[in-house]
Amino acid sequence: MSGHSKWATIKHKKSKEDAKRGMIFTKLIKEITIAARMGGGDPDKNPRLRTAISSAKDANMPSTNVERAIKKGTGELPGVHYEEFTYEGYGPGGVAMYLIVFTDNKNRTTAEVRHLFTRFGGNLGEQGCVSWMFHRRGLITLDSSTVKDEDSLMLTTLDAGAEDVSLDGNQYEILTKPDDLEKVKEAIVNAGYQTEVAEISMIPETYVKIDGKQAEQMTKLMDALEEHDDVQNVYANFDIPDEVLESA
Repeated sequence: MSGHSKWATIKHKKSKEDAKRGMIFTKLIKEITIAARMGGGDPDKNPRLRTAISSAKDANMPSTNVERAIKKGTGELPGVHYEEFTYEGYGPGGVAMYLIVFTDNKNRTTAEVRHLFTRFGGNLGEQGCVSWMFHRRGLITLDSSTVKDEDSLMLTTLDAGAEDVSLDGNQYEILTKPDDLEKVKEAIVNAGYQTEVAEISMIPETYVKIDGKQAEQMTKLMDALEEHDDVQNVYANFDIPDEVLESA
């Protein structure tokens, strides 16, 4: 299985069922605000903002929340000033981990993230220790049971600009250039398919197989980091049995 994409699909399904919607909205609002601050408030001219708004719509966030977040980013409304940082480190079994963090207090966040790594058998590393293993890509996944004609899906996605389409177990994984994510997603939806995940992701070059206690620690570390208010995204190059991931 493909590590982060499988994890992302499972978390996406669970997010619709659990009580974490408030936390999901908070992370989306931060992304919209920072995207608007960095690239302007017009989604037609700001691909990052366009993707963030699409994610907010998928999460059923009210349009008023989206508009308010954009205005906070462009300075039309007051708000907390968040900075974007990245952290790198290793999880159990030597799994490479790459984090994107939005915080208004880097010292506090660094201490808290370091504590979580240590608690669950990992260690926070230096800048650059693992980032070379990851590449920024658009990631789209589909449940293979909903795809009746693989050739049609391949043609649709590649014609729209996808870089790669692969089948991994019960999941199709489609990779795009970051700026092409929304265009490819739109083509897939217009062709009658339903996406499970559509996001900008950091895709690793290689994966580390872990099982048993290390796999359990790894999923606990991922959960703890993703539940931290300042951690926006967590990426890792683990290869864990599906049954362990699904029970996380």
